[in-house]
Amino acid sequence: MAESFGNSFVVVEVTADDLKGTQIWVARAKPSQALTLVLAAVPEGWTAEVLDLALTAQQQGMFEELNLDPGDVYRLE
Repeated sequence: MAESFGNSFVVVEVTADDLKGTQIWVARAKPSQALTLVLAAVPEGWTAEVLDLALTAQQQGMFEELNLDPGDVYRLE
């Protein structure tokens, strides 16, 4: 039986392998799955960590507008 991705938004910080820059990604998944999903989307050797953030209603609304399906990830500009 496949595991559900859940329906929450998780914010993930990604660091390039040269340590010179970071990116912020959002995943529509459970926190335990968000890292794997984001790491699959970035170059090999990069690292990621879930940010422990309480999303505001405005942030939640902004993420809803991305129309992400469960299991999707998106790099925030």
